[in-house]
Amino acid sequence: MIRRRLQAQVLALLDENPAVLLQGPRQVGKTTLAIAIAQARNGVYRDLENPQDLDQVHDIGLFETQHPDRLIILDEVQRVPGLFAPLRSIIDRRRRAGRKTGQFLLLGSSSLDLMQQTSESLAGRVAYAELSGLDALELSAAGSTADNMDRLWLRGGYPDSLLSTSDKTSLTWRLDLIRSYLERDIPQFGFRVPAETMRRFWTMLAHRQGGLHNAAALAEGLGISGQSVARYADILIDLLLVRRFQPWHANLGKRLVKSPKLTIRDSGLLHALLSIPTFDGLLSHPSLGASWEGFVIENVLAVAHGQWQGYFYRTQAGAEIDLLLVRGGVPDIAIEVKRASVPQPRRGFHVACDDLGVKQRYVVYPGSQAYPSPAGHWVMPLGHMMQKLLNEDR
Repeated sequence: MIRRRLQAQVLALLDENPAVLLQGPRQVGKTTLAIAIAQARNGVYRDLENPQDLDQVHDIGLFETQHPDRLIILDEVQRVPGLFAPLRSIIDRRRRAGRKTGQFLLLGSSSLDLMQQTSESLAGRVAYAELSGLDALELSAAGSTADNMDRLWLRGGYPDSLLSTSDKTSLTWRLDLIRSYLERDIPQFGFRVPAETMRRFWTMLAHRQGGLHNAAALAEGLGISGQSVARYADILIDLLLVRRFQPWHANLGKRLVKSPKLTIRDSGLLHALLSIPTFDGLLSHPSLGASWEGFVIENVLAVAHGQWQGYFYRTQAGAEIDLLLVRGGVPDIAIEVKRASVPQPRRGFHVACDDLGVKQRYVVYPGSQAYPSPAGHWVMPLGHMMQKLLNEDR
């Protein structure tokens, strides 16, 4: 059992809010986390994908009266959008009766629709949390080794993929998950797109991992319109499978890159889309650097979401920061990602840091030791970088 760091955060949010919405892609471990919370808080759990459970909570007011003093946990809540309006009156009634916090934990596998529904119906009554795949720090807390970290990078953070008995079994699981999204989940979420075209689009994004988004090139390659490219991207972003990674814009009188990047969030899904079956295959693949950079960025963002927002920074002249962490609207931490035993950042990294006035400069690499560089930056393993951010966020 690998304990999820988010469990303590969700419990703390329940202590402060009537409802908490926990978002995350399918199969990432939301249900396991919810059941653990149910055991800790005398909760009652219902899965709205289960017809029997759905029938029980169809009249949510009646269901609540049967469990008046318990935490009610509803899984895949986006499938029943009609629940949100009555939840508001139930929360307010419970508040008047003296139970102000810890009433509902709502779980969902999409982002945009859920945010809109809850912001309209539960404004001021709900807090938000997002569960991503297992990350390097959670694995380290469970006693990871260098081999386990390489396995996490290759297989990604989905628990069933990471903990498979072999690389072959893991890859089969990930390919099945991709197929499930294309053939079942995306249509069930109400998106009408051809499965084969979406697969090609998803695969093209994988081959462009780390590059600037070029909608025109994608549209030409797929034989579809630019509007369709935008729609397909929005679907994968809404399902928390792809990240729209935005550039940081600063009024510096410089020509800045303003196009975002579209990146596959889970490294295991990236490697499945690229048909990379083993770690040796990954080390010899042309996408090695882009894969490592995306893996590091996603892991860092998993612990940085409390105080920081993540961007990249690039000028037309070549000054670049792989990951810029901004706190309170001010660039705070710059991170360069290198896949080398003795990493040396590009000159453009320090130029960019000087442009933005960033003093905290780090290079994240796959080694095991953290040390300062005479050039004015720290070299750090991924786990050290993540722990530093967690310590600063407390």
